[in-house]
Amino acid sequence: MSVQVNASQVDERTLKDLIESESNIEVTGCLGQRYLGVARKCGQLRITGTPGNGLASYLDGGEIYVHGNVQDAVADTMNDGFLAVDGNAGDALCYAMRGGRVFIRGNAGYRAGVHMKAYRERQSILVIGGRAGSFLGEYLAGGTIAVLGLDCPAGSQLTGYFCANGMYAGSIYLRTTARPVGLSDKLSCHLMDGEEKKAKLEGLIRDYASAFSLDAQQILSGPFLSIEADPHKSYRQLYATL
Repeated sequence: MSVQVNASQVDERTLKDLIESESNIEVTGCLGQRYLGVARKCGQLRITGTPGNGLASYLDGGEIYVHGNVQDAVADTMNDGFLAVDGNAGDALCYAMRGGRVFIRGNAGYRAGVHMKAYRERQSILVIGGRAGSFLGEYLAGGTIAVLGLDCPAGSQLTGYFCANGMYAGSIYLRTTARPVGLSDKLSCHLMDGEEKKAKLEGLIRDYASAFSLDAQQILSGPFLSIEADPHKSYRQLYATL
């Protein structure tokens, strides 16, 4: 059984202390309270409203569900666990994320997935249901980013400028036929066929669809672009040489 608390009736410090002390807790009336669920390791946190910056930063396990929008720097340096947001996300989503899964039902702002990483069995996964702003996946070092454009017209641009700039590992999947504007020539971009979609995306999309009661098959029926670093090209010019 979960503890219930109305965020509008307690101060921010008390709210954070309650969240840290309870394995399962439901928070209602949330309006801008920052750093909720930071470094949480287990249990389930459910939030109704709009949590402030830094939600789920350093998350190290457990589950967080948000019914509403979230602000900036969500899941910063997240290490493990699961975050689902039934709304939109602000800027710097999943910055330097190192593991776990983040599912956003709506859109994300600038610099989502910057410098995400992966190491052996620890994989970072970010799925955005709408579209993302500029600098998506900048300096991506591992893991998976998918942008689905679920409420966008077919063939829409799903990212802003500078998508995947400096990317050197990991994968970005866009549910569209429109290549990002100004995509670097150091990246490989191609339209996935049915077999590749099934192998790389089916499990991920089914998990995402289940989180928001969506039709996984309908999502998978759309076209997907795959973006990865071109192994034959390097970023040698970015580094000083003697």
